[in-house]
Amino acid sequence: MQTQQLTEKWMFLAKFLESPKSVGSVTPSSRFLTDKMLQPIDWTKARAVAELGSGTGVFTRGIERMMRYDCQAVLFEQDPEMRRRLAVEFPNMLCRRDACELMKDVAALGLGSLDAVVSGLPFANFEQGLRDQILDAVVQALKPGGVFVTFQYSLQMRSQLREKFDSVETAWVPLNFPPAFVYICRMREV
Repeated sequence: MQTQQLTEKWMFLAKFLESPKSVGSVTPSSRFLTDKMLQPIDWTKARAVAELGSGTGVFTRGIERMMRYDCQAVLFEQDPEMRRRLAVEFPNMLCRRDACELMKDVAALGLGSLDAVVSGLPFANFEQGLRDQILDAVVQALKPGGVFVTFQYSLQMRSQLREKFDSVETAWVPLNFPPAFVYICRMREV
């Protein structure tokens, strides 16, 4: 195992032990989950994307590989140490703290609306009010036809996501620890 991966796994575990409700897992997501999370996005057309709960940058590395040269990416991460590491590793991406401020930050950066939002946030660990606040911000920030992709370890969020989005599909990723459900949520095209 590469040194960076080992360091990330230890850091992730330490952060989980510090605050299990905000981290949500004992280990970073697998490459199989990363692939499934990024697959629904049309990277040939995406010009503005956001990632919520960027953590150690597992999905961020995939986003960086897939996005066009003219695509803007904004990362949101609450943990100050993880956010600093993200800013160093991804200097061409903007790092922000609070996913609840998604719409405000997107507007302040002059991005208009987003083509896609990818989320690693542990919604099942959040109170209903916080879930609503974040999901409402995502809905407001997405352009018509935009996609929100998130994962959870249960189907608990499916009904709430169906209330917010025009289309919600789920995919099962068994090759992740723990195994995960990916939710692909789309806004209607205008």
